[in-house]
Amino acid sequence: MATKIRLKRIGRRNRPFYRLIVIDSRKKRDGAAIEQVGWYNPISTDNSYEINDERILHWLGEGAIPSDAVKKIMRQEGLSLRWHLMQQGTEEKEIEKEMKKWEMNRENVLADRKAKKLEKLSKKSEESQVPVDVGSEHREEPAKEEVAKEEPAKEEPVKEEAAKEEPAKEEVAKEEPAKEEPVKEEAAKTPEQEDESEEE
Repeated sequence: MATKIRLKRIGRRNRPFYRLIVIDSRKKRDGAAIEQVGWYNPISTDNSYEINDERILHWLGEGAIPSDAVKKIMRQEGLSLRWHLMQQGTEEKEIEKEMKKWEMNRENVLADRKAKKLEKLSKKSEESQVPVDVGSEHREEPAKEEVAKEEPAKEEPVKEEAAKEEPAKEEVAKEEPAKEEPVKEEAAKTPEQEDESEEE
Protein backbone atom coordinates (compact mmCIF):
# COMPACT_ATOMS: atom_id res chain seq x y z
CA MET A 1 0.00 0.00 0.00
CA ALA A 2 1.38 3.42 -1.01
CA THR A 3 1.00 5.71 2.00
CA LYS A 4 1.40 9.46 2.20
CA ILE A 5 1.75 11.91 5.05
CA ARG A 6 -0.35 14.91 4.10
CA LEU A 7 -2.76 17.54 5.37
CA LYS A 8 -6.47 16.95 5.86
CA ARG A 9 -8.51 20.12 5.90
CA ILE A 10 -11.00 20.73 8.65
CA GLY A 11 -12.44 23.94 10.04
CA ARG A 12 -15.08 26.27 8.76
CA ARG A 13 -15.14 28.39 5.64
CA ASN A 14 -12.32 30.98 5.45
CA ARG A 15 -10.85 29.56 8.68
CA PRO A 16 -8.79 26.53 7.62
CA PHE A 17 -7.28 24.13 10.09
CA TYR A 18 -5.37 21.03 9.06
CA ARG A 19 -4.60 17.64 10.55
CA LEU A 20 -1.41 15.84 9.58
CA ILE A 21 -2.48 12.35 8.69
CA VAL A 22 -1.10 9.14 7.27
CA ILE A 23 -3.38 8.01 4.46
CA ASP A 24 -3.46 5.73 1.45
CA SER A 25 -2.31 7.84 -1.50
CA ARG A 26 -5.29 6.73 -3.61
CA LYS A 27 -7.86 8.22 -1.26
CA LYS A 28 -9.30 11.71 -1.53
CA ARG A 29 -7.94 14.65 0.48
CA ASP A 30 -10.46 14.42 3.30
CA GLY A 31 -10.83 10.65 3.20
CA ALA A 32 -10.46 8.21 6.08
CA ALA A 33 -6.98 8.35 7.60
CA ILE A 34 -4.86 5.49 8.84
CA GLU A 35 -3.45 7.62 11.67
CA GLN A 36 -3.38 11.25 12.78
CA VAL A 37 0.18 12.41 13.53
CA GLY A 38 -0.29 16.13 14.20
CA TRP A 39 -2.05 19.38 13.30
CA TYR A 40 -1.27 22.71 11.59
CA ASN A 41 -2.98 26.10 11.98
CA PRO A 42 -2.13 28.52 9.13
CA ILE A 43 -4.36 31.31 10.50
CA SER A 44 -2.24 31.75 13.61
CA THR A 45 0.35 34.56 13.42
CA ASP A 46 3.24 32.20 14.12
CA ASN A 47 1.82 29.35 11.98
CA SER A 48 1.56 27.05 14.97
CA TYR A 49 1.74 23.32 14.53
CA GLU A 50 2.29 20.16 16.52
CA ILE A 51 3.63 16.89 15.18
CA ASN A 52 4.35 13.49 16.68
CA ASP A 53 7.99 12.99 15.71
CA GLU A 54 8.21 9.32 16.64
CA ARG A 55 5.15 8.31 14.62
CA ILE A 56 6.23 10.33 11.59
CA LEU A 57 9.68 8.70 11.67
CA HIS A 58 7.98 5.30 12.00
CA TRP A 59 5.82 5.93 8.92
CA LEU A 60 8.76 7.33 6.97
CA GLY A 61 10.56 4.07 7.77
CA GLU A 62 7.56 2.16 6.45
CA GLY A 63 7.83 4.03 3.14
CA ALA A 64 5.33 6.87 3.57
CA ILE A 65 5.98 9.89 1.37
CA PRO A 66 5.39 13.37 2.86
CA SER A 67 3.66 16.07 0.81
CA ASP A 68 5.41 19.40 0.15
CA ALA A 69 3.53 21.17 2.94
CA VAL A 70 4.41 18.43 5.41
CA LYS A 71 8.06 18.61 4.30
CA LYS A 72 8.11 22.32 5.19
CA ILE A 73 6.69 21.62 8.63
CA MET A 74 9.20 18.81 9.13
CA ARG A 75 12.02 21.16 8.11
CA GLN A 76 10.87 23.79 10.63
CA GLU A 77 10.77 21.15 13.35
CA GLY A 78 14.17 19.71 12.41
CA LEU A 79 12.66 16.34 11.65
CA SER A 80 13.98 16.38 8.08
CA LEU A 81 17.55 16.60 9.34
CA ARG A 82 16.98 13.77 11.81
CA TRP A 83 15.49 11.56 9.07
CA HIS A 84 18.38 12.40 6.73
CA LEU A 85 20.93 11.43 9.39
CA MET A 86 19.05 8.19 10.10
CA GLN A 87 19.10 7.35 6.38
CA GLN A 88 22.87 7.81 6.33
CA GLY A 89 23.20 5.30 9.15
CA THR A 90 24.70 7.61 11.78
CA GLU A 91 24.57 6.55 15.42
CA GLU A 92 22.06 7.96 17.92
CA LYS A 93 24.76 9.90 19.80
CA GLU A 94 25.89 11.64 16.63
CA ILE A 95 22.30 12.39 15.69
CA GLU A 96 21.68 14.01 19.09
CA LYS A 97 24.83 16.16 18.74
CA GLU A 98 23.76 17.32 15.28
CA MET A 99 20.26 18.07 16.50
CA LYS A 100 21.61 20.23 19.35
CA LYS A 101 23.77 22.15 16.85
CA TRP A 102 20.72 22.60 14.64
CA GLU A 103 18.63 23.91 17.56
CA MET A 104 21.32 26.46 18.49
CA ASN A 105 21.61 27.57 14.88
CA ARG A 106 17.83 27.75 14.55
CA GLU A 107 17.56 30.04 17.58
CA ASN A 108 20.20 32.35 16.09
CA VAL A 109 18.44 32.42 12.73
CA LEU A 110 15.11 33.29 14.33
CA ALA A 111 16.72 36.03 16.44
CA ASP A 112 18.40 37.49 13.32
CA ARG A 113 15.10 37.48 11.42
CA LYS A 114 13.40 39.30 14.26
CA ALA A 115 16.20 41.89 14.45
CA LYS A 116 16.06 42.51 10.68
CA LYS A 117 12.30 42.92 10.79
CA LEU A 118 12.58 45.47 13.61
CA GLU A 119 15.30 47.37 11.71
CA LYS A 120 13.12 47.58 8.61
CA LEU A 121 10.20 48.88 10.64
CA SER A 122 12.35 51.48 12.38
CA LYS A 123 13.87 52.63 9.07
CA LYS A 124 10.42 53.04 7.53
CA SER A 125 9.18 55.06 10.48
CA GLU A 126 12.33 57.25 10.44
CA GLU A 127 12.05 57.86 6.69
CA SER A 128 8.47 59.01 7.01
CA GLN A 129 9.42 61.44 9.82
CA VAL A 130 12.76 62.75 8.43
CA PRO A 131 11.46 64.88 5.51
CA VAL A 132 8.99 66.68 7.74
CA ASP A 133 11.59 67.40 10.44
CA VAL A 134 14.39 68.45 8.08
CA GLY A 135 12.22 70.88 6.14
CA SER A 136 10.89 72.67 9.22
CA GLU A 137 14.14 72.96 11.22
CA HIS A 138 16.85 73.82 8.72
CA ARG A 139 15.13 75.83 6.03
CA GLU A 140 12.64 78.19 7.56
CA GLU A 141 13.98 81.41 5.98
CA PRO A 142 14.94 79.96 2.57
CA ALA A 143 11.50 78.43 2.32
CA LYS A 144 9.94 81.90 2.53
CA GLU A 145 12.24 83.16 -0.22
CA GLU A 146 11.42 80.19 -2.41
CA VAL A 147 7.71 80.87 -2.01
CA ALA A 148 8.20 84.46 -3.16
CA LYS A 149 10.22 83.32 -6.16
CA GLU A 150 7.76 80.62 -7.10
CA GLU A 151 4.69 82.84 -7.25
CA PRO A 152 5.57 84.52 -10.59
CA ALA A 153 6.54 81.18 -12.00
CA LYS A 154 3.12 79.80 -11.12
CA GLU A 155 1.39 82.58 -13.06
CA GLU A 156 3.18 81.81 -16.30
CA PRO A 157 2.01 78.20 -16.57
CA VAL A 158 -1.53 79.37 -15.90
CA LYS A 159 -1.34 81.72 -18.90
CA GLU A 160 -0.03 78.94 -21.08
CA GLU A 161 -2.84 76.65 -20.02
CA ALA A 162 -5.41 79.32 -20.81
CA ALA A 163 -3.84 79.85 -24.23
CA LYS A 164 -3.91 76.14 -24.87
CA GLU A 165 -7.56 75.89 -23.91
CA GLU A 166 -8.76 78.56 -26.36
CA PRO A 167 -7.85 76.68 -29.55
CA ALA A 168 -9.52 73.63 -28.16
CA LYS A 169 -12.76 75.60 -27.77
CA GLU A 170 -12.55 76.80 -31.35
CA GLU A 171 -12.19 73.25 -32.61
CA VAL A 172 -15.26 72.22 -30.66
CA ALA A 173 -17.21 75.12 -32.13
CA LYS A 174 -16.19 74.08 -35.65
CA GLU A 175 -17.30 70.51 -35.07
CA GLU A 176 -20.75 71.36 -33.74
CA PRO A 177 -22.19 72.85 -36.99
CA ALA A 178 -20.81 69.91 -38.92
CA LYS A 179 -22.77 67.57 -36.68
CA GLU A 180 -25.99 69.54 -37.13
CA GLU A 181 -25.90 69.51 -40.94
CA PRO A 182 -26.05 65.72 -41.35
CA VAL A 183 -28.92 65.59 -38.89
CA LYS A 184 -30.90 68.09 -41.06
CA GLU A 185 -30.23 66.07 -44.20
CA GLU A 186 -31.46 62.89 -42.56
CA ALA A 187 -34.59 64.67 -41.34
CA ALA A 188 -35.38 65.84 -44.90
CA LYS A 189 -35.22 62.28 -46.12
CA THR A 190 -37.97 60.95 -43.84
CA PRO A 191 -41.24 60.12 -45.64
CA GLU A 192 -43.42 62.06 -43.21
CA GLN A 193 -41.60 65.30 -43.92
CA GLU A 194 -41.80 64.71 -47.66
CA ASP A 195 -45.63 64.39 -47.36
CA GLU A 196 -45.82 67.63 -45.37
CA SER A 197 -43.68 69.48 -47.89
CA GLU A 198 -45.93 68.31 -50.76
CA GLU A 199 -49.09 69.51 -48.98
CA GLU A 200 -47.69 73.02 -48.46
